[in-house]
Amino acid sequence: MPRPITWKTILATRMLPAVLTAVIGASTASLAAQDDLAALLKREIIGNELPLAEVQRYVETRVPKMQTWTTAAQWQAEADRLRQAVLDRVVFGGAAARWRDAATRVEWLETIDGGPGYRIKKLRYEALPGMWIPALLYEPERLTGRVPAVLNVNGHTGLGKQYPPKQLRCINQAKRGMLALNIEWVGMGQLNASGYSHARMNQLDLCGASGLAPFYLNMKRGLDVLLSLENTDPQRVAVTGLSGGGWQTIVLSALDTRVTLSNPVAGYSSFLTRTRNFKDLGDSEQTPNDLATLVDYTHLTAMLAPRATLLTYNSKDECCFESGYALQPLRDAAQPVFELFGRADSLRWHVNDDPGTHNFEVDNRQALYRMMGEFFFAGSAEFDAREIPSEGEIKTAEQLHVDLPTPNEDFHTLATTLSQDLPRAGDRPQDAAAAERWQSELRTQLRGVVRAKDYQVIATEAGRDSRSGVEAIYWRLLMDADWTLPVVELAGPRAEKTAILIADGGRAAAAPAVLQLLNDGYRVVAIDPFHVGEARSRQSAWLFALLVASVGDRPLGLQAGQIAAAARWAAERHGGPVTVVSIGPRAGVFCLVAAALETKAIAAVELHQALGSLKEVLERNWPVTEAPELFCFGLLECCDIRQLTSLVRPRPVQFIDPAERVKQELVGLAE
Repeated sequence: MPRPITWKTILATRMLPAVLTAVIGASTASLAAQDDLAALLKREIIGNELPLAEVQRYVETRVPKMQTWTTAAQWQAEADRLRQAVLDRVVFGGAAARWRDAATRVEWLETIDGGPGYRIKKLRYEALPGMWIPALLYEPERLTGRVPAVLNVNGHTGLGKQYPPKQLRCINQAKRGMLALNIEWVGMGQLNASGYSHARMNQLDLCGASGLAPFYLNMKRGLDVLLSLENTDPQRVAVTGLSGGGWQTIVLSALDTRVTLSNPVAGYSSFLTRTRNFKDLGDSEQTPNDLATLVDYTHLTAMLAPRATLLTYNSKDECCFESGYALQPLRDAAQPVFELFGRADSLRWHVNDDPGTHNFEVDNRQALYRMMGEFFFAGSAEFDAREIPSEGEIKTAEQLHVDLPTPNEDFHTLATTLSQDLPRAGDRPQDAAAAERWQSELRTQLRGVVRAKDYQVIATEAGRDSRSGVEAIYWRLLMDADWTLPVVELAGPRAEKTAILIADGGRAAAAPAVLQLLNDGYRVVAIDPFHVGEARSRQSAWLFALLVASVGDRPLGLQAGQIAAAARWAAERHGGPVTVVSIGPRAGVFCLVAAALETKAIAAVELHQALGSLKEVLERNWPVTEAPELFCFGLLECCDIRQLTSLVRPRPVQFIDPAERVKQELVGLAE
């Protein structure tokens, strides 16, 4: 009996050239069909502008608006409630709560000469267990009694704490008799490494621990250090910083009432401002999960009342937060609240015109000194708000280097550690009754994690075409008047069953897969859900995905809900449940979630190039920019791919690797 021809046989013999020739010959005929299919799939259905307009509208209608308050007591009660809610549900959401009350460990290191009248003490402190932050204390040489203390934070500069304008303001504060603490920001300066990348904080979100917590604890522990100093006057504590430092300033000052003077510089704007001014959208920490279910940055500004507040913006800011559009909405929200307290004069603002670019240069620094003079040194005839020239005292990065323990925890290592005990659901039980209960309970949990949507569909035909014997119908599927999905329905002469196809690269890049499905007797419904293909905003797409999560939804839940709704529509239209086919790691996850939640309209799932585990996201060290939906808060804590697959079964779930498919086709031809 002859040996069967296998893949190994092909590779081990001289049959491969003949087999490849056969494949090439067969492929030549299909190339023309693929080209025709590609043309059908690429046809524009909803255009470039609609996805952006829809996500803008979706976010804007959900951002909380400032209400009108009639008494200071009413607002104070609301501010206290919001402060607690943001801390509990956003900053320390999920497993991040474990870090909240950890002791602030501080290690003081060497002291170096600063300049005339001050010295610089090096220190490091733990933001959370195992994550050490380098810092510098600028201390006046002659300290008597209680003096003002300033937490100096900064933004997106690789120079970090060595940034010359930051050094100059710390020096000037020390020369005026203040304690100035210069702390490093994660991702900058000495912490400028991939594991601290702001786009990787979302790895913690995936594991069910707020990625915002390390940012906040970095600031909060720095404030703890300042207030622990025997010469710090707790009634005169300031925070100030530029850009990302301005963001740190508003967040810490709004949520920690130990801050008595706040000066954010070119650091933030309202969420509503950001949806129309794309350069303001900001990194992951500025748009954390669920923040905009509680507050906008307008609320955070009002929460500074009645404490001294200086809002500094630049008139020609090339980076972000231009004064012309960013400042007024914040003033409009905060001024009435300061007036309720009878402290209208405590809210100030400064607009820099020279140079007017993104800066914390001398004009902006002197505005800060004037504010400190009025509120920290009131009545002092000796206080001079003019900058004390100190350029010759600027230190190098080497001089300011602070030794850190090795290794030092970062977002990636923290997430990797958290992931080791996840998911918590375990495997599906063998007993049938227990398995059914397990599925029901886990499905309910999954719905909550992804904030699942049950969309109603209104389908509108948008045209027809045909090529190479394939008929195409173009559809716009309107889902709850929120989202419009572009859909191409393709059918050949042998269409007997229906497949919904979703690809990471969008339907336009899926012609080979569509051809295979048509040849297998499927009618193909190729769709682009939220953040995919034609339905992906052409402007700041991943940042808008973060905004969707900040207003309380999850991109993954939107996508899964849209696929499930499209499946119900297609099943009703063609008289039977559908097979969902995904191409790519992103599509594989949201198609599995859709099938796990939609048990009737989806009969089977076929996954190409899919993840075998969500932990691969961590192993590959992906930032959120790669796939925003995969960083759904708490998803890995709830389910991994194994559990999602078990939620779909007993319906068939097939994982197909591209190399395996080629192997099967070659073997089939050889036999």
